[in-house]
Amino acid sequence: MRLRSVFTNSFGILLSRITGLFRDILMASALGASVWSDMFFVAFKIPNLFRRIFAEGAFTQAFMPSFIASRHKGVFSVAIFVRFMLFLVLLSLLVSYFPDYVTKAMAWGWNQDKIALTAPLTAINFWYLDLIFIVTFIATLLQYKEHFATTALSTALLNLSMIAALWLYIKKDPQTVAYALSVAVVVGGFLQVIAHIIALKRFRLDKILVGGWRYRRKKTVEAETKNFFKLFFPSVLGNSTPQIASFIDTLLATFISAGAVSYLFYANRIFQLPLALFAIATSVALFPSVSKALQNRNEAKAYASLSKAFWFLTFLLTLATLGGIFLAKPIVWLLFERGKFTAAESFETAYVLQMYLIGLLPYGLAKLFSLFLYASQRHKKAAKIAFYSLLATVASSLLLMHPMRSAGLALAGSIGGWVLFFFTLKEMGFNRFFAILEEKYSILYLVTMPLAGACFYGIGDWLTGLIYA
Repeated sequence: MRLRSVFTNSFGILLSRITGLFRDILMASALGASVWSDMFFVAFKIPNLFRRIFAEGAFTQAFMPSFIASRHKGVFSVAIFVRFMLFLVLLSLLVSYFPDYVTKAMAWGWNQDKIALTAPLTAINFWYLDLIFIVTFIATLLQYKEHFATTALSTALLNLSMIAALWLYIKKDPQTVAYALSVAVVVGGFLQVIAHIIALKRFRLDKILVGGWRYRRKKTVEAETKNFFKLFFPSVLGNSTPQIASFIDTLLATFISAGAVSYLFYANRIFQLPLALFAIATSVALFPSVSKALQNRNEAKAYASLSKAFWFLTFLLTLATLGGIFLAKPIVWLLFERGKFTAAESFETAYVLQMYLIGLLPYGLAKLFSLFLYASQRHKKAAKIAFYSLLATVASSLLLMHPMRSAGLALAGSIGGWVLFFFTLKEMGFNRFFAILEEKYSILYLVTMPLAGACFYGIGDWLTGLIYA
């Protein structure tokens, strides 16, 4: 495991979160919680949802092992790229001509006038999906070369583009600001594409694509292309389950009480930070090397990397869990408690956050171990496991939402994380997991983590008393 790659990804994620926070502050100042802010969020949510399900996780998980196994990498890459781009361009044109129907699908409760005002924003924002696919495609090729810096750092370009638009148009009317933000989304996508094209040329990967385009008529990659799509569609199912679970949680929260949706949103924003900084950053950095090792039948190297990454993540995620649980109230107070956000709402959000954090370690480790399923082309198994997790989450949500309210929905998500972790380990083989646990780091873990927990508990209790004295 290359720590430099992990830290590069973590820094990029952190930079994206910081610029995103600044963007949200400016957006709140320019639009507030208004009709136009709602319309922009709905318009931007549509390509963002497709991006999360298709362009990022599903595509990379299917393309990387297929690309490594391909004997005609250039022709294979071009064949996949052309198919996806044709589909996305046609889809974007369709949305541009019929944006009302797409907007209505995402906002059932809105009247026709509001749909008509939002539709042009939807048409503009949807083109971001085409651009972010190009970014994802090139980023996967760069990952093959184990170059992560460009992708990690360029994620902030979208936020910077939107910040620039807000800075220029903050004093304009809300409609102008919403349109400026929509155009800024597309500009941000172009900036990300340009950054990746520069990196592509620097690593001379453009020659592979040029060669693939020149010889694209050869039928040498038909079997490889079919194999890619056999992996891609199960990946789509596997990656869509968290989005479905999130949608169901939001839907169930509307039946609880006022504020339940907000408690889940604010707590989940905090929960996602350590998950992205540590688990996702590590998984992205490890995936290319694991895929290459398994393709070359070098399982010893792959599992050696897994062992190092496991202990690295276990220590960091456990510390984040303990710190988050015992410092939940001071963290929420620092970030959110001002203006109309009261102390009572801080306590409720902190409780929800604590329930989410129970699932941080299993979710992070499941992300790590699932790499081996995707790298060894067991995508259908991964999708089936994700479905088991979704069922456990939904069933737990229905059982816990009444006695525990919004915190019950968060705890249900954590239960789903443990189910995901268990079945992923089962598919991997429990013997490999127990072999990792027998390493010397386990003693260090058992000694240091209780001490860390005691320290966090003392600090959290002192800070809470100091804040709410």
